[in-house]
Amino acid sequence: MKIARHSKIIDLINQYDIETQEELAAKLQEAGFAVTQATVSRDIRELKLMKAAKPGGGSRYMVMEQRDNQNSEKYKRVLQDAFLSMDMAQNILVIKTVSGMANAAGAALDSMNMSEIVGCIAGDDTIACINRTVDDTIILMEKIKKIIGTGQESTR
Repeated sequence: MKIARHSKIIDLINQYDIETQEELAAKLQEAGFAVTQATVSRDIRELKLMKAAKPGGGSRYMVMEQRDNQNSEKYKRVLQDAFLSMDMAQNILVIKTVSGMANAAGAALDSMNMSEIVGCIAGDDTIACINRTVDDTIILMEKIKKIIGTGQESTR
């Protein structure tokens, strides 16, 4: 139930300009979740939501973006060092890596929190990135091309 509620909270704050915990609790109740203000407060803390200023005044809850640039650069280096090629099969992006590096590169992709990726499965030298749609797979390929640089080989 908690996972479903957290998912709904993310959906709601992406869909509406929610300014208060009470407003969020009301939206959750409309969606069929029986919540208290204390539950919403705990969920906000667990999801690491933050308030951001809206253009025109006021504020709204947003998902806090990872601002740890040092870790972000490490993840990019891991992906750059491991990457050999990639190809798509509908909503699955298959990434070939240097032998033994797929797990590290898959963990790096997961840590980058790319919205297109539902999840990654990694073996020894292959990662399967499962995406929501074919379009998301194409977008993800472009993002990875930018990360690894233009000198890397890609099958697409």
